[in-house]
Amino acid sequence: MDGEAHPDLSPADASVKFTVNLTEEPTPMYARLLSLPSQSFFLFGPRGTGKSMWLSHVLPDAALNIDLLRSSTYLAYKRDPSLLGREVAALPPGSWVVIDEVQKAPELLDEVHALMFASGHDTRFALSGSSARKLKKSNANMLAGRAWSKRMFPLSALETSEDFRLEEALRYGQMPLRINAASTADQVEFLDAYVETYLREEIWQEALVRNLDAFHRFLSVAAVVNGQILNLSNIARDVGVARSTVQGYFSILEDTLIGWQLPAWRKRAKVKEVAHPKFYLFDCGVQRALAGLHRDKPSRGERGVLFETWLLNEFRALNAYGSHGAEMFYWRTESGNEVDLIFKRGAWATGIEIKSTTTWNDRFNKGLRTLLDAGDIDHAFGVYAGERELRFGDIRVLPYQKALQAAWQGDFIAEARNGHSSPDGGQHVL
Repeated sequence: MDGEAHPDLSPADASVKFTVNLTEEPTPMYARLLSLPSQSFFLFGPRGTGKSMWLSHVLPDAALNIDLLRSSTYLAYKRDPSLLGREVAALPPGSWVVIDEVQKAPELLDEVHALMFASGHDTRFALSGSSARKLKKSNANMLAGRAWSKRMFPLSALETSEDFRLEEALRYGQMPLRINAASTADQVEFLDAYVETYLREEIWQEALVRNLDAFHRFLSVAAVVNGQILNLSNIARDVGVARSTVQGYFSILEDTLIGWQLPAWRKRAKVKEVAHPKFYLFDCGVQRALAGLHRDKPSRGERGVLFETWLLNEFRALNAYGSHGAEMFYWRTESGNEVDLIFKRGAWATGIEIKSTTTWNDRFNKGLRTLLDAGDIDHAFGVYAGERELRFGDIRVLPYQKALQAAWQGDFIAEARNGHSSPDGGQHVL
């Protein structure tokens, strides 16, 4: 049913190969789509997505690098946050300062804020973190809009370019260390270690939960309900905890950037539409590891959810990297009529149906046609694992490779199409 073909993607920027060190993040293997901002910024992303190595790649001459994962460094700034001010005062004008895992010492943000407002200081700060939860709980100074907010995601297929293999991405995910593992066994070991590290360092050491066993059970259930409409009561019953506890657990996944919710789109007041969000984990490999499935090939039924999960995470990353500002929703009626993704920006809305098959059946277009006929969306697309572009009236069906290029260019939420120039000077692919 699902194809194995892997047509080449159009290359992204030139790749830079590196040697894997399984004990720490590698040197960037592929050029990332994220561009270096011109001013101070936060960079948030899950552990292991390559934040530190990207920062070292784009800021090789940073005047000061502070890695708060190192115990001695963490303790020095924890004891005396003003140390940062004295160090910055000695730097040349216009210097970059990198602070890695800033959530471990939120009080440093007060120092950063003061330095930004100090006369004569034009120092720029790159502040990375793998969790926003501690910053929220400590009411940390988020710099009053003086620092931009950027995101880092697992490697995109556009970043790995011709090296991308769909079946490997669905089975093991797109984390940099996974892609650079030397063997299938190493890929499995990486995923085991990633889940263990997340539980130990992000959850237990940061005291985010009191009952680690219950949270561990919850993670297994959350992995199983990946891609489904959330029913907190059912999940609470399966985990054996209160509904409010489960709600808090989902907040932890979102704050530690491991999971995210896709809201329901409620456009048509006269139609009974589903209102609850869907939940997705950020990487197919991590999702399968949490569910205990990563040692086996995906089943036929599992593959469809994996393809949807992977593609939605790709669209989410490309929307962020391209600064397109689109909102993402899904649409479903109580009778089961559904569209997997609604891209919306302002008054503009585009519907996208996703299928993991290598052929496209007209029955897949039912939800899209419903929204088109009602005038609720401006354009409709299907995305699948086939190789040919198809058209069913007003509905265009794209191979996933072309859909990714379109998402990167912002074509799904742009009125300019058919070869017109995109805002950044590139060519639209739709």
